[in-house]
Amino acid sequence: MKLPLFIAQRYLLAKKSHNLINIVTWISIVSVGVAAFAMIFVLSVFNGFNVVISDSIHKMSPDLQITAINGKTLNINDFPFEKIKEIKDVELVLPTITEDALFRNHDKQQIGQIKGVPQEFYTVERIDKSIVNEGAFDTDADIDFAIPGTGMAYFLGINPNSPFSMIQVYLPRRGNASSFSLENSFNTGQLLVNKVFSTNQEIDETTILAPYEWLQELIGYEGLASDVEIFVKQSSNLNKIKKEIKNIVGSDFNVFDQYEQQSTLYKMMKSEKLAVYLILVFILVMATFNVIGSLSMLIIEKKKDTNTLRSMGADNSLIRSIFLNEGTIISVVGGILGLIIGIIAVLLQQYVGFIRLGDGTGSYIVEYYPVALQLQDVLIVLATITVIGGIAAFTTVRVSMKQY
Repeated sequence: MKLPLFIAQRYLLAKKSHNLINIVTWISIVSVGVAAFAMIFVLSVFNGFNVVISDSIHKMSPDLQITAINGKTLNINDFPFEKIKEIKDVELVLPTITEDALFRNHDKQQIGQIKGVPQEFYTVERIDKSIVNEGAFDTDADIDFAIPGTGMAYFLGINPNSPFSMIQVYLPRRGNASSFSLENSFNTGQLLVNKVFSTNQEIDETTILAPYEWLQELIGYEGLASDVEIFVKQSSNLNKIKKEIKNIVGSDFNVFDQYEQQSTLYKMMKSEKLAVYLILVFILVMATFNVIGSLSMLIIEKKKDTNTLRSMGADNSLIRSIFLNEGTIISVVGGILGLIIGIIAVLLQQYVGFIRLGDGTGSYIVEYYPVALQLQDVLIVLATITVIGGIAAFTTVRVSMKQY
């Protein structure tokens, strides 16, 4: 063990001539530990909410989505569906149509998106599990049904258990339609409702699922689709499949994974986590003022010891190293203790659950605050504590040692 580190450890553990210095030192360790605990726990809560949001988005979003680079639609007649289906681990390749629309039910109306999907769309397990209500009609009957999100159904006042629940759909007509005539400006259609789906709030409040052929005929999209959605097996290598599809469809099409489909949302979540991290770093900086105070008092108390070391041949560099190690040890010890307690608390919350969301009445998607511990966060917190503690110790030693 190097001499400066050995002496710094002795200074940390040895009893000081003034008990106040011992108290301030332990206050410094505790304050850094509390800051470290807060950092790892809050960041883990953000990770947990990100996982919950990602899972809810994953329920309704395809694993891969193909869109045309130029134009709003793609021609499905010459699209290489069969070649894509031959790729290993690809389960479904489906054309879909997504359009902005006005929805109406009696005196209530709402603007949102209508998505036309083939019947095979509902064979995907996670989508089938998202259907939360079975209505009065049999979907196998030769009737066109809409499946609104729970939020959209609420806004339109729709009861899917009622045999007369119906949605009127208004879609802007393609071409040079007259803006002065409702009949000439919009294509209109009606859909019965016997189910609703539930994924996440944004999709639930804006989207209605409709039969692909019905929507294709209503807006005149014969042979056209807005995009092609691809579903793959859970254990598959998505990046490899994505590259293979890009090679098949060529440069005229975009191939998006789920992150790219919801890039704005994921970027926003990352920005929020970064903002919280910076706030917690500021709290940690405030906590290191205790380290500065403790180290300054120690330097004053150990003036006689430093003079003794100088008489034995120690130079200023060695003495600075001793106190620099002392300040860094205080920060690192506090940080490690806080991290250990924080990790234990996160694991208890993750597997046992002791902090509830709201009053526990079940009005939330999850009952307890979701958390997810990531090794990356642990390393970032530890590195942050070490760097800030090191800077605080270096600055204190540099300023204080000028007097000696």
